[in-house]
Amino acid sequence: MRRYMLAAVPLLVFATIAGAAGRILYREAAEGYSPSTLPSALIGQAHPAIDLPPLAGLHSPGFRNGSLSGQVAIVNVFASWCIPCRQEHAALMRLSKDRRIKLMGINYKDDSSNALVFLRDNGNPYAAVGVDPTGREAIDWGVYGVPETFAIGRDGRILFKHVGPLDDKALSAGIGLVLEKALAAGG
Repeated sequence: MRRYMLAAVPLLVFATIAGAAGRILYREAAEGYSPSTLPSALIGQAHPAIDLPPLAGLHSPGFRNGSLSGQVAIVNVFASWCIPCRQEHAALMRLSKDRRIKLMGINYKDDSSNALVFLRDNGNPYAAVGVDPTGREAIDWGVYGVPETFAIGRDGRILFKHVGPLDDKALSAGIGLVLEKALAAGG
């Protein structure tokens, strides 16, 4: 009898894992759950103070508090060593063509020369790029990895946080819907 009970353990472990995976898939399909949409304590709050120097050699300004005032903005945290950041770059280039939105970059824990080459080779979608070599400023934003993207309203409040690379789906739903609403409402 004991042998049969031991033989059932792998089956029980498998059933538990399959049940958990099934629940997540069900939530994604039925409820619109997305693991990349994480709640942030900063949603609805004024963006954290920021004072980052410019990326040397880029000929664009750094990222300071006044950089976000009065406009709907996107703050994108990126690094040249980040593979998902490279994947989302084309979406950022498309987004940068919308003159109603100011696109700002925080270069996170990166070698400045590598970041410069990355932006020169792939295009620079950012109106300004601030360098955060230690990641200290990003911590204030609640960033724990890259890429992460924030939608900021005209009043300087954080409207939305997207974790992971931006793609067409995120730009048509999720962060895209928040941006359109902010632009339409003047918010």
